Amino acid sequence: MLPLSALAQPRRAGTPRPAPPPSSPATTPLGPLDTQARQALIIDFDTDAVLLDKNADERMPPSSMSKLMTMYMVFDMLKQGRLKLDQELPVSERAWRMGGSKMFVQVGTTVPVAALMRGVIVQSGNDACVVFAEAISGSEQQFAEAMNDKARELGLTSSNFRNSTGWPDPEHRTTCRDLARLAKRIILDFPEYYPVYNERSFRWNDISQDNRNPALSRVAGADGLKTGHTEEAGYGLTASAKRGERRLILVFNGLNSMRARAEESERLLEWGFREFENVVLFRAADVIEEVPVHLGDRRSVPLVGGRDVVVTLPKQWRRSLQARLRYDAPVAAPVLKGTELGRLEVSGQGVPPMSLPLMAGADVERLGLISRIPAVIGRWVSGG
Repeated sequence: MLPLSALAQPRRAGTPRPAPPPSSPATTPLGPLDTQARQALIIDFDTDAVLLDKNADERMPPSSMSKLMTMYMVFDMLKQGRLKLDQELPVSERAWRMGGSKMFVQVGTTVPVAALMRGVIVQSGNDACVVFAEAISGSEQQFAEAMNDKARELGLTSSNFRNSTGWPDPEHRTTCRDLARLAKRIILDFPEYYPVYNERSFRWNDISQDNRNPALSRVAGADGLKTGHTEEAGYGLTASAKRGERRLILVFNGLNSMRARAEESERLLEWGFREFENVVLFRAADVIEEVPVHLGDRRSVPLVGGRDVVVTLPKQWRRSLQARLRYDAPVAAPVLKGTELGRLEVSGQGVPPMSLPLMAGADVERLGLISRIPAVIGRWVSGG
């Protein structure tokens, strides 16, 4: 085992499991942590490290957090050029009559896509969602089918969408893990549209409404995403915050009040930033080891990460980090640069076990027949 305290440097700026009882604490690398949420998850954006997990794979009603999927569909249409920000979309009677939170669009009128985006993201307008669904797919039912197709494409393995709004439906379900994955994809895939989630208010039809996301005003660096609430689901939130180069994503559901949602968003995000840090184990070009090569035009091949390898560690246990290199040697030529040749296994007290791929850092050609003969004879003589 090799301690990595000298190597590491602070970075500068599935299958559902049986759910524990609702009163149980969340699991974290630091031990149990109490939370009022029925389901909760915190992940590090860059490393995907799970900092906190409570029933994260338990299927739940997502309420208006469903609108993250709706907006992914809209953003994707914009990126493809199939929608334009200044394009006017018609408001049907069905959209106008939608209950719950509203943008207050008027039946028989048209509304620009840019305004409808803010109607969904800032005002959580169910009516705006239906306008989008009908314009894109012809009906909300067909739009929900397209949402499910896109969800499967994105790897949201436990989600089933029945509508564009999160309106209560016994078959409309997702998980904290799927919502965290979706939030990450929105941030990565649509950086030009993500800043809308940080807008604090929007006015339409002479009615101004504030963004419902409590983290925006309570947590330094918070810049999105979406709240949710129904009687069955309780109060939920998918939120993200960035400080320096580090970003966290928080998802929880099942709180009993808006106040509890606001307080829990602040407490959990502050905990995640305070208790963990991202550590660079090695840079992309760092040579971790030289691996012997058999019958190659060079005697060894450098073993590299191929990218900056960054892990998320609890701050107080960083010095206990351990690492083990695993690879087979010698490697038979030819060797193609970028081929995985081994793994770096990372562990330690309070550190979730990780296995990171290591690749060949150079091409190694196979020796020609005449050149191979001395190498083979030498191996016989040495007993290799």
